[in-house]
Amino acid sequence: MLRRLGVLDWIRIGLLALGLLFVATGLLPLSAAAESLAEIGPLLVFLVGIIVLAELTKEAQVFDAIAARMAVLGRGNYVALFVLCTAFASFITIFLNLDTTAVLLTPVMLALAPRARIAALPLAMTTIWFANTASLLLPVSNLTNLLAMDEIGLSPVEFAARMWAPQLVAILVTMAFLWAFFWRRGERRDLRYTPPVLEPVGDRALFGAASAGCLLFIAALLARVEVGVAAAAAALLVVIAFAVRDRARLTWNLVPWQLLIFVTGLFLVVPTLSRYGLADLMNGLLGADRDPYRTAAVGAGLSNAINNLPAYKVVEEVIPPGDRDQLLALLVGTNVGPVITPWASLATLLWFESCRRHGVRVPMLRFLLTGAGLAVVGLVTTTWALVTFG
Repeated sequence: MLRRLGVLDWIRIGLLALGLLFVATGLLPLSAAAESLAEIGPLLVFLVGIIVLAELTKEAQVFDAIAARMAVLGRGNYVALFVLCTAFASFITIFLNLDTTAVLLTPVMLALAPRARIAALPLAMTTIWFANTASLLLPVSNLTNLLAMDEIGLSPVEFAARMWAPQLVAILVTMAFLWAFFWRRGERRDLRYTPPVLEPVGDRALFGAASAGCLLFIAALLARVEVGVAAAAAALLVVIAFAVRDRARLTWNLVPWQLLIFVTGLFLVVPTLSRYGLADLMNGLLGADRDPYRTAAVGAGLSNAINNLPAYKVVEEVIPPGDRDQLLALLVGTNVGPVITPWASLATLLWFESCRRHGVRVPMLRFLLTGAGLAVVGLVTTTWALVTFG
């Protein structure tokens, strides 16, 4: 077991151990720790439910069927496939949340690679970059947006009216980086790909149940059901189907223990640091003039250091109530910026977990460098659009 643990696994375990140490030594009072963990309880339920749903849906060959039909629709043209993939990833992120994109769409992209005999990495990078950079337009697109809505004081329509231009710019910049570093012919080598032959699914009952589970999850989100409840209900439906048809597939490996450890540790460590001078540090980083470019940069930098959810919370606490423009600039930083480190957003963690389970190797140096370039260019241009068209 210990030999199978990777670097990220040890980071997650170390973070949890540090958080428990803070509680044990009294640096974080037990009442504050309980309050923090109660706050993330629904999030943990969501993580377990959505990963179980995605894994069993993959086993039911739903993603294989979707991937094959996308490749057939592209007719061997890489440009057409690129546009289809980017449009699909952006649509899912905008309307169904970036974590849904990371969990449900990543297997679709990874299943597409062997079917069309193309490299998996360009498809995987399309998923994770758009999971982050396409999450600006609607409140439901990102958990950070939902956290911000009470302070911003805009309706969903008003929020979209403020963020349409930044969102469009973020998508266009992401497309340019994807094509330059992962999709152009020099990176993929082949002029055309081979559209796959459509094959029948192995178990139609499981296929139907898994498809129904995904649709139930999407419908519940659109109906504004709490994300943890929606994910748990959809996962339960599919688990019952597998218990009846193929019980051997139901193993403890479906439970994402690494992510549960990381998130739990994160929400113990960050509140502790906030109690001992973090607010003063945030004020210093933002500066007296509260420039939107600087605010976005601080949000992005902290997201890549500690994860975008706690990064948003610690910066929001020092922004004056009603300062809508600065809050929106912070969202640009915490949504577009978390594309550098593997822990920068929950979506990125979910994506790395999916890549690991599918045996897709992600070159870490390349991931860091291309992500840094996208973060810098994306932040500057997206913040410009926010300032100019806001």
